[in-house]
Amino acid sequence: MEAKLPDFGKVTPDIFAEIILPQLGAKNAAVVVGPQSGVDVGVIEVGNVAMALTSDPVYIVPGFGWERAAWFAIHILASDAATSGLKPTYLTIDLNLPLSMTKDDLEEMWGAMHRTCEEMGVAIVTGHTARYEGCNYPMVGGATMIAVGPKDAYVTPTMARIGDRVIITKGPAIETAGLFAVNFREPIEEAFGRDFADRAEEIFWKMSVVEDAMAAVSVGVRDHGVTSMHDATECGVWGALFEVANASDVGMRIVKDDIVRIDEAMKICELFGIDPFKSISEGTLIITARPRHADAVLAALKAEDIEASDVGEVVEASKGIRVIEKGHEFELEHPQVDPFWAAFGDAWRKYRV
Repeated sequence: MEAKLPDFGKVTPDIFAEIILPQLGAKNAAVVVGPQSGVDVGVIEVGNVAMALTSDPVYIVPGFGWERAAWFAIHILASDAATSGLKPTYLTIDLNLPLSMTKDDLEEMWGAMHRTCEEMGVAIVTGHTARYEGCNYPMVGGATMIAVGPKDAYVTPTMARIGDRVIITKGPAIETAGLFAVNFREPIEEAFGRDFADRAEEIFWKMSVVEDAMAAVSVGVRDHGVTSMHDATECGVWGALFEVANASDVGMRIVKDDIVRIDEAMKICELFGIDPFKSISEGTLIITARPRHADAVLAALKAEDIEASDVGEVVEASKGIRVIEKGHEFELEHPQVDPFWAAFGDAWRKYRV
């Protein structure tokens, strides 16, 4: 069957393999990790230094308030960079702003971006800022985050090894719940009460894996600890597990009941008819770690008040990706289409239009 562009969201692995991957410009020996489906970063080695780079849209939703919107836009980028195990260090940013943005709006947004970067120790080194006709929220440009460190200190989703333990932080549907809680508080409060709605809104600030990743690699990397990390963005936990397994050419055996979860996130997904394990989950980190270091990784996460659980193991590719739920076992397939987008659109038309 011929691969097709999705109606919305990221292109499928088939489209990526057919159109993007065969055409990557000039070859350069310094590029040691190039574009790969399911891999958050590219890596360049210059001498003894490694630079992990990741690019994403600048995603700004004024309805969040400028502070929240800017924090989230920066953490989307920093989270992917941090999955390399290297500390986010530099940012380049292109702002293609809508004509509706005022000077006061820009001042508030940029000030919040500056503060977020400053808190993380990220220097903004270059960019472009302009307003253009045809540009609109939420995609108002693009940016690249660069993480820097020793060349033996990074990991990628290609490095998971047979025998590794699989660790998941925070649980499924973190981004889904955070965005729904901020945008659709009224129906959530009506269904579950004010205290629940207040707790749900706090999930927004969990939509980052920077702290998760830095805590995990404090134990060590490769043979000494973490072997791979991947942010569970589009298609959620199931998509991220599939992508790590595919990138490393391994299988997995996952116990679904052992996956840590936030009650408010699960109930919000149920309210809006979303499968939480397939839905976008910026803030959820998939970690593989050498078995003798897995407990230390969990302890390092706990020390930073990050909930996490050991949910299974990496196995031979021939065994596939198997999920055990209440004693039953099934083969995991990539969800392909994230249910968040359709559900969010339906909710927006129902509650906001």
